Amino acid sequence: MRYPATVLSTESSPLKQFLTDELRRARRISFRDYMHWCLYHPEYGYYMQGQERTGKAGDFFTSTDVGPLFARIVARQIVEIWEALGRPDPFDLVEMGAGRGLFALDFMQWAGEKAPVLERTLRYTLIESGEKQAEVALTLLRKAGPGERVRTVPNLDALGQVIGCFFSNELVDAFPVSVVGRIEGRLKELYLTLKDGEWEEEFGPLSSTEVAAYVARYAHELEEGCRVEVNLGAVEWMRAVAARLERGFILTVDYGNLASQLYRTPLARGTLLAFRHHRASEDFYRAPGEQDLTAHVNFSALIDEGSALGLDLTGFTTQEKFLMALGESDQFAELFEDESSETEKLQARLRLKRLIHPEDMGEVFKVLIQHRGVHEPKLTGLKYASRAGG
Repeated sequence: MRYPATVLSTESSPLKQFLTDELRRARRISFRDYMHWCLYHPEYGYYMQGQERTGKAGDFFTSTDVGPLFARIVARQIVEIWEALGRPDPFDLVEMGAGRGLFALDFMQWAGEKAPVLERTLRYTLIESGEKQAEVALTLLRKAGPGERVRTVPNLDALGQVIGCFFSNELVDAFPVSVVGRIEGRLKELYLTLKDGEWEEEFGPLSSTEVAAYVARYAHELEEGCRVEVNLGAVEWMRAVAARLERGFILTVDYGNLASQLYRTPLARGTLLAFRHHRASEDFYRAPGEQDLTAHVNFSALIDEGSALGLDLTGFTTQEKFLMALGESDQFAELFEDESSETEKLQARLRLKRLIHPEDMGEVFKVLIQHRGVHEPKLTGLKYASRAGG
C-alpha cells in the first residue's frame, strides 16, 4: 500500500542535485540516509564544509559559544576524574565532535593556570570528522598557544585504548536518525522519494529489525499520527567508545531525556528540528547541506547499551544541577577572577545564568556520566542528581 505523500519545496544546491540523482538511482532513500548526506556528505555536508556554524555568525549557540565559563566548570570535573583514576600519566582526554576547538582552547588555558600537574600528564585528542573543521580548530589552538599539545583524528578507529575520559557536548543529537510514525495502526518509516522531478515525503515499511526493536523498547505507546526518531547511530557510537575505554569515564552533554520522559507526551512531528540563522523550523528539506538537522537524545538507549557493554552508570542529571554543584564551593569566584572590571564580571554572570537557567540551557541539556574500572566513584557534578536520573 502506498501511503499519502507530501510534495516538498527545496532550494537549489549542489547537494540537492546529488540527492536527486541518488533518488533517480535508488527510487527512494530513508530519512536517516537523507540526514546523513545533509550533514556529512564529504564535500557538501553541513558539518564538512569548514564554515562557522555556531555563535553569532552561525546557525545556533552551544554552551562553549556563551564564553569560557562552561569549559572552566567542566574542567573541575575532569580534574576529579583524573584523581579518581589515580592520576594516570598520560591521562587521555578525548573530545568528540570538537567543532571549532573552543572548548579545547578554554580547557587548556584553564589547566595551564589552575591545574599544571594535570596539564603535564594530559594527552588531548580532538575527534573531528570534517577535515576542514579540524584544521579550523588546530589553527585556533596554535595561535592561542596550546595547539602543539593537541592532536586531531578523524574518528574513533584512529584511537588506541584509552585511560582517561571521553567528552562530548552536543554530538549525539547530530547523528542521523530514522523517523517512524504510526499510520493506520501500523509502524511505518519515513522515506524521501522522487515523483515527476519533485521530492516527496512518504511512509513505507521499516528499514530494519533494529528500528522495530528500538521503537518496541522505548516508544511502544506511540499514538496514531505521531512520529518518533530512532537514533541507532547513538547506540553504534556507544559501542565504539566502550570498545576503546580501557579504564575511565564517558561524559556526555546533550539535549534530550530518559525515554520515560522523552516519549511521555507524543509529538506529531517528533523532536526533529532544522536550524538556520538561529531560527528553528520543521522544514527539513528546505536547504539540504545548508542547515543543521538535530533530534533530542534518548539517554536511556546510551545507558542501556553502555550497561550491556560493561559500563557502569555514574550518574545522570541536568546541566543546571551539574554546573551548580561544581561551582557552589566558592560561588564560582575563581571563574570570574580573570574579569578585570565590574561590567565584565556582570557579563560573565549573565553568561553563567544562560548556562544554568531552567528555561534556557539548564534544564533542556542533560549530563550523562558512565565509567569502567573505578569502584563507586563520587563526582561533585552529580551531587544533586536524583535517583530517577534528574
